[in-house]
Amino acid sequence: MTAPRTSLSGAVFLDLYGTVAREVGYINHPDRFRLQDFSGEAIRLLNRAGYRVFVATNQSGIARGYFTEDVLNEVHRRLVDRLAREGARVEAVYHCPHLPREGRPPECDCRKPLPGMLHRAAREHGVELASSWMAGDMITDVETGHLAGARGILLRTGYGRGQIEYQRHRWRVEPDLICDDLLVAAHAIVAALPQDQG
Repeated sequence: MTAPRTSLSGAVFLDLYGTVAREVGYINHPDRFRLQDFSGEAIRLLNRAGYRVFVATNQSGIARGYFTEDVLNEVHRRLVDRLAREGARVEAVYHCPHLPREGRPPECDCRKPLPGMLHRAAREHGVELASSWMAGDMITDVETGHLAGARGILLRTGYGRGQIEYQRHRWRVEPDLICDDLLVAAHAIVAALPQDQG
């Protein structure tokens, strides 16, 4: 087994549903939660390269009354535990519980594409955002990364394929990379490391 490298100052931020976990709509019971088959391997690869991994997820189902913070916390506990059983480490899971406000100023700075969750992680964990990545299945994930000063990857899993094939004309940003899934993205992130980090 290859020993983990010394931790980098940057991190990899991941969307949850459609990226790390399967997109199944609002998770109103923890038993509906399903990891993507490749997530453990992908995050383990990033960990071994020295990256700290965080999850940043919009969870407006709380404000809509579809589930409680307790249900969400149990889902996040299962996420971290199941990945840990595969030798993969997530440092923290950040979520925004607020509703979208179409055409109105946001009530928070954390609902993606706003970068508040990434800024919070940077403060709390000493992350250098300019050396970081954000990956997800929505172009708003890419936008979040760019607004935080990080690079952004759009995945074809979850909503990604439809975003790429049918909504590209609406994008306000361009991804730094488009990848088939999180495992492909993890290999691309590791391959982009400067040689002196290897």
